[in-house]
Amino acid sequence: MAAEIYIVSGFLGAGKTTLIQKLLQEAFRKDKIVLIENDFGEISVDATLLKSGHIEVKELNAGCICCSLSGDFVKALQELLDRFHPDKIIIEPSGVGKLSDIMKACADPRVQPLARVKAKITVVDVKRCKMYLDNFGEFFEDQIQNADLILFSRTEDFPGKINDAVKLVKGLNAHAAILARPWEQMSTDDILFPQPGRHEHREQCGHPHGCGCGHHIHDLQGACEHHPAAEDVFDTVTIRTKRIFSIGDLRARISKMEAATGTVLRAKGIVRGTDGYVNLQYLPGDLRIANCAAGGDMLCIIGRNLNRQELVSIFSGE
Repeated sequence: MAAEIYIVSGFLGAGKTTLIQKLLQEAFRKDKIVLIENDFGEISVDATLLKSGHIEVKELNAGCICCSLSGDFVKALQELLDRFHPDKIIIEPSGVGKLSDIMKACADPRVQPLARVKAKITVVDVKRCKMYLDNFGEFFEDQIQNADLILFSRTEDFPGKINDAVKLVKGLNAHAAILARPWEQMSTDDILFPQPGRHEHREQCGHPHGCGCGHHIHDLQGACEHHPAAEDVFDTVTIRTKRIFSIGDLRARISKMEAATGTVLRAKGIVRGTDGYVNLQYLPGDLRIANCAAGGDMLCIIGRNLNRQELVSIFSGE
């Protein structure tokens, strides 16, 4: 039986990794899962976070996710299927990746007999979607237009923005199912088998539960050399540091980062804090720092017209 592919797309910081954690913990606990990660940068913070849970991890390296023409992705997928015989494959493209590219790779005739796309989910930040559309339409629109489910994030924090966001998304994709409730009010069945009837063609998973297998991560790291559009628009700066940060010091450095050259759209990382490791998640106007079970010494900053030397100095200097 062909493996099921679930593509979880979404622009920078929308909440893709959080959704995948929810699916792994609530819906796919008893399935054989392979997770394919494609981060825009030299390191994958998301892969590290996902590995910190109760997940058996196997890292493989085999090129970048959108190299369907050269066969890299297809070859990697064939190897994964032969090696792990998964029930389900979750693909998390980069936040600046195009969903259409992933779909083309999955539609390759060499993949079709082995695995089929079951769901194309795009996570949309209800607060920032209009700004992303206005400034990064080519990437944002592609993720919306090619999804069969739009799942809004942060609706509990910005309920007043929901109606406008739904109208915006419907204008780009009138056929997708849309979910705009807070995630804690949804079951994974709501997400995987959304109503109304336009998704009745979706079949319930036919794989038996209780197989008791592990989960695996296929980490496809690095900015994609075969997708110049993203590289032309976005910069990525990777910083490795052994420094120990207090929360106050980290916040102060983030403030300096905001005032630095260029525009920072996303920053994320795991660094050493005074009481253990901390996970940093930054979006403009939203900084979250929390204790983290996984260890790390890395920061990834994504934006436009960034000055690498300046940013490295901010986080590595005194």
